[in-house]
Amino acid sequence: MNTHELPMILFTVIAQMCVGAFITLGIITVVGRAKYDKVTVERVTEPALFAIGPALVAGLAVSMLHMNDVMHTLNVLRHWDSSWLSREIIFGCAFAGAGFLFAVSQWYKLFSYQIRQVLAVIAAFFGICLVYSMSQIYYSLKAVPAWHTWIVPFHFAGTTILLGALAVGTAIMATISYRFREAPGSGHPVRKETEEDRPSGGGLLTKLRRAPAPAAEDRDAQWEMATRTLQAIAVVTALTGTAILISYILHISDLAGGDPVAQASAGVFAGGFFFVRLALLAIAAILLALFTFRTASKQLDSPAPLTWIISIAFALAFVAELMGRSLHYDSMMRIGI
Repeated sequence: MNTHELPMILFTVIAQMCVGAFITLGIITVVGRAKYDKVTVERVTEPALFAIGPALVAGLAVSMLHMNDVMHTLNVLRHWDSSWLSREIIFGCAFAGAGFLFAVSQWYKLFSYQIRQVLAVIAAFFGICLVYSMSQIYYSLKAVPAWHTWIVPFHFAGTTILLGALAVGTAIMATISYRFREAPGSGHPVRKETEEDRPSGGGLLTKLRRAPAPAAEDRDAQWEMATRTLQAIAVVTALTGTAILISYILHISDLAGGDPVAQASAGVFAGGFFFVRLALLAIAAILLALFTFRTASKQLDSPAPLTWIISIAFALAFVAELMGRSLHYDSMMRIGI
């Protein structure tokens, strides 16, 4: 692992995961509202939404460790018209700010539904610009053959989709498992949950503790939406993971056929560390994703199996993407220097 670039490795991976999770939740919400009622959709998606903000703030804070003087960040912002690094910081702050405003308005039901959706679209736009700016910082360096290639924006987008989808799936199943802790037939009384039952303040754990266990019809709707969402996430994850694996073959082939510096960079993508990265990605994004799809199609007595599968897939994929980003920085070899 490239420990020298660890702050940037953590920042880029976590930020991309947050953008991917936000966009994934937006798609789930839009698609879900076409079939399920508002309470069901929000009960399934909101917990993941409120986890994105703290994760992004943590990533931004870690990235500041890359600078000898944190105050240098202000100087970087002065070159927004010519520097992709400046644009990355601007779009990162804009995404965090717009996402925070949307989360607060969603939490306390401020403004109308339409205005909240506009805020969500704005935050998603800033998030896409953030990921694109990140990729262009490296792609624009023509003296680094391993970076001045389509593989950089492709891999950054792949991390965004892969980790964003798996993070949302994990958050959804963790919440479902907590809410369904009182199984049908357990003898515990349950009553129908209404929007008035939903606490408007306090922390996320406080909300979960105060929320009543869902009645049978609410539980069935939430479970159906969660499992169908998980199946869609599994398909997207498997396709993305496969595309990333194939892209390495093309990337290594391109570098091996290039100049001596490019050929030297190709040597980075070999050895045990690289193959462990590929193995973890294949297990998490393909094998466990397909197993998730199959398990979600079955009648289960408990959400625990699905929760464990998707959580393990997310953990392995997160480690795999950290390793992949470490290889990205290891491959920085300049022409003429």
